[in-house]
Amino acid sequence: MIIGLFNYWIVVILMMSGLYIVIAHGNLIKKLVGLTIFQTSVFIFYISIANIEGADAPILADSINQYSNPLPHVLILTAIVVGIATTALGLALVVRIKTAYGTIEEETIQQLDNQSSQSKQNNDAKEQA
Repeated sequence: MIIGLFNYWIVVILMMSGLYIVIAHGNLIKKLVGLTIFQTSVFIFYISIANIEGADAPILADSINQYSNPLPHVLILTAIVVGIATTALGLALVVRIKTAYGTIEEETIQQLDNQSSQSKQNNDAKEQA
C-alpha cells in the first residue's frame, strides 16, 4: 500500500521541503529555489493523478485498448515553460535588488527600507517646521 503511493509521498516531501525553505530562509535565491521545489512537487502530483494503470500513451494502434489522457501531461509541459520563465524573472529581480541594496537578505533590505522611510519623514517634518 505504501509503495503504491510512492509518488504521493515524494510529492508531500518535496512540497513540505519547498515550503520550509521559503518560510525559513531570508535569502532571496534560497526562496526561489524553495518555490521551484514546491512547483516541481505540484507537477509530480498532477502527473501522478493523471496516471491510469494499464493504459498506454495515446497513440492509435490496434493492440492498445486503454489510453492515458494526454491533457494533464500537456498542461504540465506548459506549466514547466511558465515556471522556467517565472524563475528567470525572479532571478532578474534578485539581481536588480542586489544592485539597488547591495544585499539579497530579506531582513537587511527591510531594515534599509525602514531607515530610508524614517529619514524621509524626518526631512519632511523639518521642511514643514
